Amino acid sequence: MNAAAISIQDLGHSYSDGRISLSGLDLDIPEGTRLGIVGANGAGKTTLLLCLAGVLKATGKILIGQREVDPSGPGQSDIMVGLVFQDPRDQLFCTTVFEDVAFGPRNLGFSEEDVQRLAKESIGMVGLSGALDRPSHNLSYGEQKRAALASVLAMRLPVLALDEPSAFLDPRSRRELISLIGTLEGTIVIASHDLDFVLETCSRTVILEEGRLVADGLTSRLLADEVLLERHRLELPLSLRGSEPPTNA
Repeated sequence: MNAAAISIQDLGHSYSDGRISLSGLDLDIPEGTRLGIVGANGAGKTTLLLCLAGVLKATGKILIGQREVDPSGPGQSDIMVGLVFQDPRDQLFCTTVFEDVAFGPRNLGFSEEDVQRLAKESIGMVGLSGALDRPSHNLSYGEQKRAALASVLAMRLPVLALDEPSAFLDPRSRRELISLIGTLEGTIVIASHDLDFVLETCSRTVILEEGRLVADGLTSRLLADEVLLERHRLELPLSLRGSEPPTNA
């Protein structure tokens, strides 16, 4: 079995108004896993990603590899999780696509030669090589999603976290994103309401409800369990409705 890329122990988080968003969460994610995180609104999916990235302060312990996430927030040398936000406009703020993608590795202290190489490679990976000098705000929404992904890929971090990656994408852009994720290596964590997207991109899935982990298993089995999904305010993926659950996954 692969070593754990992420180890979460008794993770908890509360907002300033006292509302508990995560409670007693334990989870080990082996290296190379593609993990889906699903749950109804308010289940704690985005909060979990923000805690993994060190954006939110949490109780308990998070280890990325053998390094503990600093609960006060990561320093530049401590960034281990690359988080792609649901809305790419929260991530793109430079004058051109190239500068947006170059910002991360440059901020991490890469040499300018490496910054140029990593930015161009990452922009090429997401199919935007022809848009290096275009302003990010002039891209289509689907292109902005890809540019935001490239801006994180360029940092070459051990863990990639995606928050609602398929939200508001047209069918073709969604399909292209699924194909792109299929080419990526490393540990990937995807939080999404789009269960069909999770079914196509993730080998393992966990269900959160009110900040607690309530189910964990193979995606093909867990997302085919209609009774389990309904119990936690979820529905079968569209692609599985009317079909027999897989028996050999």
